[in-house]
Amino acid sequence: MSTLDRPVTPNPYDLLPATASFTVTSDDVTDGAPLKDDQVAAKGNTSPQLSWSGAPEGTKSFVVTCFDPDAPTPSGFWHWVLVDLPADVTSLDTGAAAGDLPGSAFHARNDGGEHGFMGAAPPEGDQVHRYFFVVHAVGEETLGVDASASPAVVSFNLAFKTLGRAILHGTYQH
Repeated sequence: MSTLDRPVTPNPYDLLPATASFTVTSDDVTDGAPLKDDQVAAKGNTSPQLSWSGAPEGTKSFVVTCFDPDAPTPSGFWHWVLVDLPADVTSLDTGAAAGDLPGSAFHARNDGGEHGFMGAAPPEGDQVHRYFFVVHAVGEETLGVDASASPAVVSFNLAFKTLGRAILHGTYQH
């Protein structure tokens, strides 16, 4: 089987324990539609605008991630891991990943090895990739990791501290 005809994997968040859901919207990403050039690594490499509402009661912080489960690796590819956003933050402007972050928020490294947002960059000719932008409502003020944490460690900690998730996904094919 070539990379062009790999089976599509399920929504990776459907495989995790159920949590409350809330709403995330974006001026830059339309759910289920192709990403704008701004969110593509070789074209704009800019984090999208995101706004969220309806987080579960008891939310004390947020984590924002972007994950591509369709990358040609067994573990997908993490494009963005923003940790410990204060609970009173309910939006991020376009390009926020490249600027000053609110409160004690910080970036853990993405799978490209950088601290920040890395735009879509699937291999040329590969299948359509899905990019899951997820706002995780966390029941603690800090997730308990630092900027050296891998995305897998961040995700592991989220498994035990997430109260709810708001999910939006875009697609891209090179």
